[in-house]
Order: sequence, then C-alpha cells, then structure tokens
Amino acid sequence: MANTKELSVEDKLRAIYDLQLIDSRIDEIRNVRGELPLEVEDLEDEVAGLSTRSEKLKSELEVIEDLIKGKKNAIDEHKEAIKKYTKQQETVRNNREFNSLTKEVEFQELEIQLAEKQMKEMKASIEHKKDVISQSKERLEVKSNHLKHKKSELDAIMSETAKEEEFLTEKSAEYQTQIDTRLMAAYTRIRTSVRNGLAVVSIERGASAGSFFTIPPQTQVEIASRKKIIIDEHSGRILVDSVLAEEEKEKMEKLFAKF
Repeated sequence: MANTKELSVEDKLRAIYDLQLIDSRIDEIRNVRGELPLEVEDLEDEVAGLSTRSEKLKSELEVIEDLIKGKKNAIDEHKEAIKKYTKQQETVRNNREFNSLTKEVEFQELEIQLAEKQMKEMKASIEHKKDVISQSKERLEVKSNHLKHKKSELDAIMSETAKEEEFLTEKSAEYQTQIDTRLMAAYTRIRTSVRNGLAVVSIERGASAGSFFTIPPQTQVEIASRKKIIIDEHSGRILVDSVLAEEEKEKMEKLFAKF
C-alpha cells in the first residue's frame, strides 16, 4: 500500500475499515475465552490458599502433639517425684519434715491435674483441627478438579485460537502503521468508548449499522463518494458505504479463512 501521506480518502477508509474488521475478529476470539482466564486465576489462588492453610494446620497439629508428649513426660516426672516424697515420709524424724513432704506431694498432684487438663484441651484442639483439615481437604479436591477442568477448557480454546490471534494482532499493528495519526487517534478513542468496540460502521438501510437514526440522503451520497471522512452525528462512529464495506469484508474473510 502507498505511504500514509499519499493515501486517498478512499484508501484511508478501506484501511480503517479493514483494521476494524481485524480488531473485531480479535475481539470475537477473546470473547470466546470470556471470563475463563480470570476464573482460572481465581481458582489457582483459591487452591494455593487452601493448600497453604492445610499445611499450616498440619504444622500446628505437630506442635500440639509435641506439647502433649511433653506434658506426658512431665506427668511421669511428677509421679516419680510423688513416689520419692512418699517414700521419704517413711523415714522422717519429725512432723515438720512430714508436712513439708506432704506439701511437695500435693504440689506434684496439682501439677499432674493441671497437665492433664491442658492435655485434654490440646486433644480437643487436635480433633477440631483434624475436622477443619478434613473439610479443607475435601474442598481442595473439589477446587483442584474444577481448576483442572477449567484449565483444560482454556488450554483447548487457546490451542485453537492462539495462532490466529497472534497473526491478527500482527496484522492489526501492520494496518495501524498505514493510517495517519489523527485518524488512528480518532479510531482508538471511538473504539474504546463504545461497548462493542465498533469505531467504523457501514450504512445499512439508510442508517449506520446498529443505529435507528436515519442518515440524510445528501450525507449518504457524500459517504458513497468517499471524498472525506464522515462521522455519524448520533453514534460518533466513522461511516463507510455498504459497497466498500462488502468489498473489504470479502477481502478480510479470505484472510480469516486461513485459520
């Protein structure tokens, strides 16, 4: 194609409409993926979070189990101390020594009661954490299977469309270089401001495509003459005549047919 400065208005209209057709095709490809990439990302985060939580709970279980072992050892030590003090009571020389040893035995018994109470609380905590781990494991399995399914779905779509999207993205960039800066800026501004991404539309039944506002006959003649760039006063879109649109659609369909 000729350099940008040498392009006629008709050439500019064809180039900008071709760009629109290419960009719309890219939009279609991306719409097929829809929210899948975001769903996969969210599921990956959720699976990672559940895995981290399960590992943390397992670590906490190990800590509690070690504490219980420590308490059991302490109880054994207290029991040995009780045996020792009880035996010593058999050889005391006076009541003061006997009472002192009795207090030691009572202290050791209280320590055993305290340790047993703490062990009971720890065991209850273990059971609770085991329930939470079990629930987390079930949820993790469900989410992991869901993630696997969604990733498989996304991979299938990507494998079908990746090459076409890459090719069309390169074509879009190529066509953008053939359009003068002002027109390209207008195209980008309009395209990003409309919901369906259509910045360039053709005339259909006397109105711009997708619009119910009739375009005056004189304006339709001007559009068909391809002597200047005309913007639809209602939708703000760049307008091309239906003949030019059909010619460019046919040309682009051959390009798209490669995939």
